Amino acid sequence: MRIINRYPSTPMRWVLGLLPFILLLLVYMGASEARLAENPNDKLLPGITKMADAIQRLAFEPSKRSGEYLFWQDTLSSLQRLGMGVGISALIGLVIGVGNGAIPLVRAKLSPLVTAISLIPPMAILPVLFIVFGLGEVSKVVLIVIGIAPFIIRDLQARTLDIPSEQLIKAQTLSANSWQLIIRVLLPQVMPRLLDAVRLSLGAAWLFLIAAEAIAATDGLGYRIFLVRRYLSMEVILPYVFWITLLAFAIDWALRLISRKAFPWYHSAQNQGGQS
Repeated sequence: MRIINRYPSTPMRWVLGLLPFILLLLVYMGASEARLAENPNDKLLPGITKMADAIQRLAFEPSKRSGEYLFWQDTLSSLQRLGMGVGISALIGLVIGVGNGAIPLVRAKLSPLVTAISLIPPMAILPVLFIVFGLGEVSKVVLIVIGIAPFIIRDLQARTLDIPSEQLIKAQTLSANSWQLIIRVLLPQVMPRLLDAVRLSLGAAWLFLIAAEAIAATDGLGYRIFLVRRYLSMEVILPYVFWITLLAFAIDWALRLISRKAFPWYHSAQNQGGQS
């Protein structure tokens, strides 16, 4: 059997998926021990025990200044900003994306504007956002929206345009009006693609969130990383980076699970087409 036609079993898939992470951990532990053996005060590659102690202090001991558990407060603040930014982006992407794809008059007006906005580097206008919206939560959320909403809009617009015209013609022969076409024909087929677009944009959303928190925030995962960098506290930075990665993976997994449960027909069609 050709290798391109061989598929791993579920247990083997888990093993193969975990193997690179285990190898990376072993490589890190080996490099850390080598550096610490040469210089016990080395800060670049702290040991696992030192990182565990740092997280123990941040997560389970209240701050002497504020009385808060900083690790969990940072996590909650970042997730709130991320959730608002991604949620607003998804709503904007759905409304404008379907509108652009379904209504030619709307597409003629908004599609060039969306394309132009998508070409603007969001980080370049971050100072403008701070000037216009201040240093509070709004500017951070707006940065995420500007960063990922155009991508979602363009993706959903393309998906809407890809829907066979025969479906729209058949619905119109049954006296469906424009709103019925959008709600009962287009929207159900676009919703699973919306979840896919959100999943694909999560990496960029985290990037914009961390950047905004690093520049102007009093809490958050990005704020903490850039706060302790001046002390070369890698025992805090590395666990925070790992935690962000774990959160991103968990959110992606949850969205994928929701998509599979809510739209099984979509994933069935993908599997039949040879996609995963």
